[in-house]
Amino acid sequence: MLLAFGVIFTPYPFVQSTQTMQQRTVITGTGCFIPPVVKTNTDFTTQRFFAEEGSPIDAPGQEIVEKFQEITGIEERRYVSEQMNSSDMAIEAARLAIADSGVDPETLDQIIVAHNFGNVVSHTIQTDILPALASRVKHALNIQNPNCVAYDILFGCPGWLQGVIQSDAFIKAGVAQKTLVIGTETLSRVVDVYDRDSMIFSDGAGAAVLEGKPADRTEAGILACSVQSHCTEEAYYLFLGKSNIPGADPKVRYIKMKGRKVYEYAMQHVPAAMKDCLDKAGVPIESVKKVFLHQANEKMDEGIIKRLFKLYGKKELPDHVMPMNIHKLGNSSVATIPTLFDMVKKGHWDNHDLQPGDIVLFASVGAGMNINAVCYRM
Repeated sequence: MLLAFGVIFTPYPFVQSTQTMQQRTVITGTGCFIPPVVKTNTDFTTQRFFAEEGSPIDAPGQEIVEKFQEITGIEERRYVSEQMNSSDMAIEAARLAIADSGVDPETLDQIIVAHNFGNVVSHTIQTDILPALASRVKHALNIQNPNCVAYDILFGCPGWLQGVIQSDAFIKAGVAQKTLVIGTETLSRVVDVYDRDSMIFSDGAGAAVLEGKPADRTEAGILACSVQSHCTEEAYYLFLGKSNIPGADPKVRYIKMKGRKVYEYAMQHVPAAMKDCLDKAGVPIESVKKVFLHQANEKMDEGIIKRLFKLYGKKELPDHVMPMNIHKLGNSSVATIPTLFDMVKKGHWDNHDLQPGDIVLFASVGAGMNINAVCYRM
C-alpha cells in the first residue's frame, strides 16, 4: 500500500486479484471478408514485366504466368473494389467475428488491427493511417466505452498472429479480458504492375475475438507461442522501392521482395520456431490436427511443413494436415491466416474440419524479418 496526500490506496488492485486465477486465452469468434474482384492469372498474360534493373523480360506472357503458377500455386487472387479500403474490410470482418462470438462490443478491452500500409485510397499513392485503422473500426462499431483501447501494429505478414500473442499476454496478466484482433490489407494498391512479384499479392481481412476463460473450466485456448525477429542482413528482404519500368519516378515506391532470400530464410528459421512452440506446449507432432501457415507461396509452405516434420524424424506428412487457400485467394499478408482459419473452422474450405479438442499450430513469416508461432487447442 502507498500513502499519498493522506490517502491510503493499493496500486493496480484488478491485476493483483486476477493474477491469482489462471486464465486460458480462447478464440470465441471468427470472421473474414473476401473481396469481390477476381483477378486470374490470364489477366496478366498481356502485362509487360521488367527486371529489377529495368531490362524487359521478353518471355511470352503465357510462359511467365505458367512458371509463376508452378512456383507459387496461385491461380487467382482477390482485389478490393475501388469504393473500399483496408479499414472497411476490417470493419466487415470484425462484425462477423463479434456476431460469431456473441460478445457485447462494449465489453471489449482492446481492438488490435494488424496491417502494413494503412488505407491506400484508390488511385492515390499516399498511405492514410490518421486516425489509426483500429480507431476507425471502433468508431464504425459505435463502441462508446473509453476503456476499449484501439491501436494498430506493424509486424509484417505475421502481424495478426502477433496481435493474438499480445492478447494472450494481456489476458494472462489480467490487463484485458476480451480482445478483437484483425488483420487487413490492400496489397493490390501498393504493387508495381511491372514487377512479376505483383502477381503474388492480394487483398482481404480476417478477425477473431479472444476471451479469457478460467483454466479450471476449459481445456481450450493458447498453449504456447514462439516469436523471433532477425534484423541484421535479413531486415530488408522486403522493402519499398521504385517501379521496375525504365524512367520510373523514384519518389513513388512499391512493395519489393528479394524472393530467393525470403525463401531461404523461411526454410531455415520457420520450422525451428514452430518446433520450439510445440516443445514449449509439450505437444508431440503426432497430436497436431492442422497447421495454419501464412499463405505466402505453395512451394515455400510445403517446404516449411516438410522440414518441420523432418525435425521430428518424420518423412511422411499426415493427410490434410495443412489447409491452403492461396490457390484462389493469393497472398493477402496479415489476412491469410485468420481468413483460412475462419473458413476451416466454419466448414467452408475443402476437406478440412475442426472439432473441440483438436490441436492446431499457427505460424507466419514476413517483413522485418519476423517469425511467430502459436499452439492452440480448440
